[in-house]
Amino acid sequence: MADSKPLLSLDGDAVAAEALLQNVFGIVVDEVIRKGTSASEKVCEWKEPEELKQLLDLELRNEGESQEQILERCRAVIRYSVKTCHPRFFNQLFSGLDPHALAGRIVTESLNTSQYTYEIAPVFVLMEEEVLKKLRALVGWSSGDGVFCPGGSISNMYAVNLARYQRYPDCKQRGLRALPPLALFTSKECHYSIEKGAAFLGLGTDSVRMVKADERGKMIPEDLERQIGLAEAEGAVPFLVSATSGTTVLGAFDPLEAVADVCQRHGLWLHVDAAWGGSVLLSQTHRHLLNGIQRADSVAWNPHKLLSAGLQCSALLLRDTSNLLKRCHGSQASYLFQQDKFYDVALDTGDKVVQCGRRVDCLKLWLMWKAQGGQGLERRVDQAFALARYLVEELKKREAFELVMEPEFVNVCFWYVPPSLQEKKGSPDYGERLAKVAPVLKERMVRKGSMMIGYQPHGTRGNFFPQLQGILTWAPFSDWESGS
Repeated sequence: MADSKPLLSLDGDAVAAEALLQNVFGIVVDEVIRKGTSASEKVCEWKEPEELKQLLDLELRNEGESQEQILERCRAVIRYSVKTCHPRFFNQLFSGLDPHALAGRIVTESLNTSQYTYEIAPVFVLMEEEVLKKLRALVGWSSGDGVFCPGGSISNMYAVNLARYQRYPDCKQRGLRALPPLALFTSKECHYSIEKGAAFLGLGTDSVRMVKADERGKMIPEDLERQIGLAEAEGAVPFLVSATSGTTVLGAFDPLEAVADVCQRHGLWLHVDAAWGGSVLLSQTHRHLLNGIQRADSVAWNPHKLLSAGLQCSALLLRDTSNLLKRCHGSQASYLFQQDKFYDVALDTGDKVVQCGRRVDCLKLWLMWKAQGGQGLERRVDQAFALARYLVEELKKREAFELVMEPEFVNVCFWYVPPSLQEKKGSPDYGERLAKVAPVLKERMVRKGSMMIGYQPHGTRGNFFPQLQGILTWAPFSDWESGS
């Protein structure tokens, strides 16, 4: 343990700084990586907000603290945080921990650079383009453009903005005054960022026309056609369709070929939100679920979800080769994007995006891919499907569990039916009573720290659990079989 001398951020004490970081890395390895991925440990240490505030001592004071105190604060932060790499964490669309991706994140944070010019981030500018090129090839494009975004929601918003600009380029200068009433179309099962994006971009949520989905959560192309006609009859101009490959709850894949046919007939931009399901493109066995994605104009894909590349790793991919990103967002800031630099200024990517500073999100995926290879990542995706199928078959053997539907992806949705309700099926209040089970079980599990899993209603269906089967659960089949 280093001495207790207070370490100021700019005091120039390199020895103390190194000792602090070595100790912090030791804590991370022990508390996050070893214990945080062990099924024998809790997935969370739940505390009510007021108690947690006291335990963390959140107040910021004028006086600094010793290294020993800082290290204890690091331990406390980890102790009371949710262990998202835990084998019993199924609460979100991201989970697991890839050591190579984590190594990339550590290097990224240590270098502390911004991805906007080649001069400040030469390695990462070249690396990002190579990674995006590989992702575009998996979509089915031999050329195109793209950028890593701060999350899939922002990727979806970029797509809406680009589609609007392509149709009405004057809107960049004149704003909403240059636009007629616009209409964009998406499934009722879409991610909520589509409506948020419409509001953020000034289009308004009324511009989002919700297309019906079938019983499996897939967009119905015939209703898309009908909705386009209705919008035109009301005086709106259709400009974009956002399809989904891997919906959040049911894991549905919209029929992209049929949707693309509709877009082609009407001259509409086709965006595919594949934030959750895009990684299925790595699997020769399952990539048919995304047949037609090569016809899209833009694709959102989050490797931090199914591939466990670590937050955040979100790519927006474009088929466009006309520099649309830069034309739409560029502002030619002379203090960053000088045109008389001593290198090829086409390498400067910062003017493509709406941000100025942009974190490096490519290294973790690049390093993981280098370590695993495409074949290794394909095996991971196939394993996730296999685990989902295993869970389905095990649920079918147990009368206390009821499937919502047979999954086509890794979203296994089910109800737990307690003994008190097993004889009540078909009774008038059965659905209402069953819907109360999931919230109660969720609270018990979280307070105990045994598991985290989400729940929600869906249409007329009461609350159920969607088991989001990630790749890196750190739990082999033997653990599943033993129930450990």
